[in-house]
Amino acid sequence: MVPRISEVENELAFQIKAAGLPVPARQVQIIPARRFRWDFAWPSAHLAAEVQGGLYSGGAHVRAWGVTRDAEKNNLAVLAGWRVLYFTSEVVRSGRALSILEDALKTPPGSNRKPQDRREGGVDTS
Repeated sequence: MVPRISEVENELAFQIKAAGLPVPARQVQIIPARRFRWDFAWPSAHLAAEVQGGLYSGGAHVRAWGVTRDAEKNNLAVLAGWRVLYFTSEVVRSGRALSILEDALKTPPGSNRKPQDRREGGVDTS
């Protein structure tokens, strides 16, 4: 089965390239012996990203079986030492996903760096 790549995934790929970030692998199977695929992965950084589509149209990501599958997929990745980021189409289109990815790619896996609050008018909680 050939994975479908959404318009929003392609938009994020364009943003990543335009920003000069490392080019991610796409539609990557990062857990051996499992069929799960992640939309984007940076194996050297143990970082994966998923674009959650269909949130407003009743897609798989909002149905009980889809949420259950996504939870298992995420848990397996975390247990294997990966950091997984999830983005909605709104977050991709606003540019916030790109900002989060920039921060994540600068942060080594396992570091205790406090995440940046990227909301407009964000609150400093330090």
